Amino acid sequence: MNLIMMKAKIHRAAVTQCDLHYEGSISIDKDFLEATGILPNEQVDVLNINTGARFTTYAIEAAAGSRIIGINGAAARLAQIGDLVIIISYAQMSEAEARAHRPVVLQLDAKNRVLEKA
Repeated sequence: MNLIMMKAKIHRAAVTQCDLHYEGSISIDKDFLEATGILPNEQVDVLNINTGARFTTYAIEAAAGSRIIGINGAAARLAQIGDLVIIISYAQMSEAEARAHRPVVLQLDAKNRVLEKA
């Protein structure tokens, strides 16, 4: 039996841009992707703390050091600049792997600076 476990989380990221006319996805600063192990094109869930909206999309790389969190395409209707979001990726693993697994959590401040990596 495989379990679906949280692989990584970017916690309390501030949305910096919304682009309704982009093809889709969420733009995430390359440094955040590398710190969490989330890969470009990897499926992620996005949870909007301000509105309660939740959606599934895929990550795309924004410029390193930009601190960009950009909601693109139709999902741009589910967030506004300044909203706080949680971005979560998942991985399938055996029960034995799951028991030993420790997800990566990147905690950001209101300006998308890294406060803590656990």
